Amino acid sequence: MKRSLQEIANALGARLIGDGQVEVSSVASLESATRGDLIFVDDEKHLSAALRSNAGGVIAGQFAAPLPAGRTLLISDHPKLAFARAARILQDGSLRGDAPDNIHPAAVVHPSVVLGAGVCIDARTVVNEGVRIGDDTRLGAGCAIGAGAVIGSRCEIYPNVTIYPGAKVGNRVIVHAGAVLGSDGFGYVRDSKTGHYEKFPQVGRLVIEDDVEIGANATVDRGALDETLIRRGAKIDNLVHIGHNCKIGEDVVIAAQTGLSGSIVIENGAVLGGQVGIGEHARIGEGVMLGGQGGVLPNKILRGKGQAFWGTPAQPLRQYLKQLATLARLAKKE
Repeated sequence: MKRSLQEIANALGARLIGDGQVEVSSVASLESATRGDLIFVDDEKHLSAALRSNAGGVIAGQFAAPLPAGRTLLISDHPKLAFARAARILQDGSLRGDAPDNIHPAAVVHPSVVLGAGVCIDARTVVNEGVRIGDDTRLGAGCAIGAGAVIGSRCEIYPNVTIYPGAKVGNRVIVHAGAVLGSDGFGYVRDSKTGHYEKFPQVGRLVIEDDVEIGANATVDRGALDETLIRRGAKIDNLVHIGHNCKIGEDVVIAAQTGLSGSIVIENGAVLGGQVGIGEHARIGEGVMLGGQGGVLPNKILRGKGQAFWGTPAQPLRQYLKQLATLARLAKKE
């Protein structure tokens, strides 16, 4: 579905310069753009190249406003953010809207399932009894949705995702291929007499709030007795594992291959780099940044909004770098 640049500018709150009737249907890079594409430029040194491109429209910063561009510009204080939002608008227009329900003949949907308007379910997907799915949500091929699960509106569930019984997924959630949501946590009790392990009950649930994105082959365990909670806007990369009873705050970003043990709290706005490992019952404070391969010991608390930590055990970045420099000097003396 095409959108006029005037429509997009209105939706973004951007200032339009030029012909607002020009229509675009997708976004592209500066090099590959065609007449039907929208591009962005957030550095003045790239503006001339953007103006020479074949794009139908250009999102640019305030630096472009005084220039006689000779083409349609959308002026924004944050061009990259505006571009990302424009991409979402164009994608939503092409994938959703007034499309009728589309249930593939090879899908298996229990008669008790409640489907909103415009739901699409691809081949070989199984939706069990008591599931509720909101408007305009799409389930890719080969998904398995457990009994009593709830999936909100305008979600994109890619192929081969497994959502366990009783899990709750909010609105506008994106789950990439192969992710497993709501599986049992890794909890056992050891019998000291026999040395054998007994499984601790894993009867809680998983709650994922609105606007969360979960990467391919990520795994999120349900709570043992209560719930695992992923709050609004969290972004979780590929191959991340989140253990039972974890609480992930709003707008948290977790990069690939990070592993969280059980009962960890990650407060709002924290950023975890790739391959981070965190022990059980640890707490990462609001706005803390933890560098790649950083390690946090069980029960440890890291605090300091905007402060970076690195190393194992994790410590303030400046302190860690001083230690590395000291080790390097000592090595030279040998």
